[in-house]
Amino acid sequence: MCRCRLRGAALEGLWQEDPSRIGEFVTLARLDGAAGAQVVPERRYVARSADGARTVLVSLPAAGADPGRWAVEAQGAGRLVQPGFWPVAQLGGTAAFPWHASPYRPVLPLPAALAAYGGPLPEDAVRAMGAALAETLASARVLGVVHGGVCPASVWLTAYGPLLTCFGAVRAAAPEGVPRAGLPGVDAGCLAPEQAAGGPVGAPGEVYALGAVLAYAATGHTVPERAEIPAGLRALVSACLSRDPAARPEPARVFAELAPGAAYGTQAAGAEPVALPGRVVAALSEQAAGVLAMELSAEVR
Repeated sequence: MCRCRLRGAALEGLWQEDPSRIGEFVTLARLDGAAGAQVVPERRYVARSADGARTVLVSLPAAGADPGRWAVEAQGAGRLVQPGFWPVAQLGGTAAFPWHASPYRPVLPLPAALAAYGGPLPEDAVRAMGAALAETLASARVLGVVHGGVCPASVWLTAYGPLLTCFGAVRAAAPEGVPRAGLPGVDAGCLAPEQAAGGPVGAPGEVYALGAVLAYAATGHTVPERAEIPAGLRALVSACLSRDPAARPEPARVFAELAPGAAYGTQAAGAEPVALPGRVVAALSEQAAGVLAMELSAEVR
């Protein structure tokens, strides 16, 4: 069992209730150790195949969530080949214990990135991250895909930009018609009013969640006072967080306001490297070194 605690690198040792194995994988550490009180829609682990050949990131439903509804969304994520979405490479488990896995690469959930940086991110970093996320959501909308799980913990920062995880977390929480506020795995600060009341998980709710993520990155809160938001982002974030779905901007407009003059199709993760604050880059490197140390330790045992 991992006894690590990499502060700012989002890794911590396994808890007593954590599984020692998930399918063919041996769990090494928890991901999201720096999330603190932030809601995490899934339980996420660094794990290694029993033969030592592969290190992966494995996700399970949040404690208390409906595993069947979560599994349906995981299957949907596994069919997506969408820039800006975290790829789901392998699905497994049972009806009561579903999971999915992908090859490991260094990632920092947004709350861990703020912890590594020591507070809210600089406005230029918030803009770059937000533009990439807006482009991802706009591209997905063209294909009729609504992510349905955008929140700070579902945004993973990598060396090549942000990736969205936790596909369908809001849909998995409860079917349409059932109020979702307070349910396991749902970040209430990112839940549009119509979705909290049990309404459909539609595109306007996605923009509301994006606004909450921008607010969180810039202030450390998903529901800040308007004056807390940097002046250059205030009008846009406030528009995204409008209680009226029709008043929220389209993702393409959010993209244009966050990255004026940028060519569409260049911001989504993987298109080109994204400049991250030095302390965030250092935390990514620290995490990679910590995982390598765990791999070597597992080999020795």
